[in-house]
Amino acid sequence: MYFRAFCRSAAELPPAALVERLHAAGLAVVPHFTGDDLGWTEARLTLPGGGSPVPVSRFLTREDELRKDLNGFAAEVEAMDYYPDRAALMERVIQTQQLVLLRRPIDHADEASLDRLCLVVAQAAATFADGVVQIDGRGWFTATGDVLVPEY
Repeated sequence: MYFRAFCRSAAELPPAALVERLHAAGLAVVPHFTGDDLGWTEARLTLPGGGSPVPVSRFLTREDELRKDLNGFAAEVEAMDYYPDRAALMERVIQTQQLVLLRRPIDHADEASLDRLCLVVAQAAATFADGVVQIDGRGWFTATGDVLVPEY
């Protein structure tokens, strides 16, 4: 399952602030960040108890080839004719300057903590960089967790 934050700002969420937010949520993660002159680009967040770390990728629209992917998500939103504000959400997706992508591993005993970790990271990125969150099989959400469009 993937969690995505589509952000209108390219501002980097500082790794220390992200880890602090995770710890405040009761998640004792061990973080490992890598990056370049544009900030962190990858993170591995490991929860206690074994299992694979949660991989987090940070892509910048101006540096990475994201336009095709963003157009695909915008087209998906456009097809949601049951959602009256789909044009505004589609515009937000098109305006994405930064995409934060998390892949939830399937080999950890504490699934509730995995879900919470992924949600906290996605919401933190969306809050910091003016974004919305999309979760496979669940839908689209504001940075604070309000449902924009449920997935059926």
